[in-house]
Amino acid sequence: MSKPRKPKGRPVSGWLILDKPVDFGSTEAVSKIKWLFKAQKCGHAGTLDPLASGMLPIALGDATKTVPYVMDGRKIYEFKVTWGEERATDDLEGEVTRSSNKRPTEEQIRNLLPKYTGVISQVPPQFSAIKIAGERAYDLARDGETVEIPSREVEIFRLTLLACLDENTAHFEVECGKGTYVRALARDFGRELGCYGHISGLRRTFVAPFAEDSMVALASLVALEKLENMDERLAALDALLIDTSEALSSLPHLAVNDDQAHRLRMGNPILVRGRDAPVSESEAYATARGKLVAIGEIGQGEFRPKRVFV
Repeated sequence: MSKPRKPKGRPVSGWLILDKPVDFGSTEAVSKIKWLFKAQKCGHAGTLDPLASGMLPIALGDATKTVPYVMDGRKIYEFKVTWGEERATDDLEGEVTRSSNKRPTEEQIRNLLPKYTGVISQVPPQFSAIKIAGERAYDLARDGETVEIPSREVEIFRLTLLACLDENTAHFEVECGKGTYVRALARDFGRELGCYGHISGLRRTFVAPFAEDSMVALASLVALEKLENMDERLAALDALLIDTSEALSSLPHLAVNDDQAHRLRMGNPILVRGRDAPVSESEAYATARGKLVAIGEIGQGEFRPKRVFV
């Protein structure tokens, strides 16, 4: 009988909040981070288009188990819309499909924004990762197909016009929920205003619960490659990681002792006691000595683990 393969790389865990540069794909970024950290596992929470810059949370090791909680979080984008042209990709990459000499006034733009605030119905772009009959919409679009993508509800918590840079370009900021396409906002703004429009600049500044000041520039990471001593290099990289449990900060928290932590890691429930203990929670997380132990549910006086962390 052959021995099971030993995973390649280090069992390092945590979140790296990358400030992704323009013209660098999200998958490419994950591969680069995995190589730099010599990590066994690596993944990201929310794709950024190559033309977009900004926050790309990257999970290493056990942090990949917490990716869904970050994917569901609120996000903030700054974006620029250029008026006068609608493009196939709804950004600078695509060919022009419609054009207009009309330009909106600042008042017209401001009057439009309340309509796009709150829970709205949005049709994702043709060039998007939405699946249509098992195929990605962007693959069908690249093959020249135009497909009917059903609309869906997304939530816009805040939408602000930051400035009209000139008659052709406006600068916005949006705070939105999961599944919102900023490119679709630009497309719909342009259609509503009768002038057409597309994204000409996009930067993500926030992905809950990670703040903008936690971002690390790719250039700073690459610069550490100059450290010839591998142990020093990896120690410097590891110092940039955020603890895995930070991704769960929106959930109820339970501090446990070492014996309870051992039981949870074995997949067994523990009793939840105390006046301040949660009575019933569909999801909560437990830590011991500040280290993440498990994600689970609380009910009938017990914490029952669903996912455990070594």
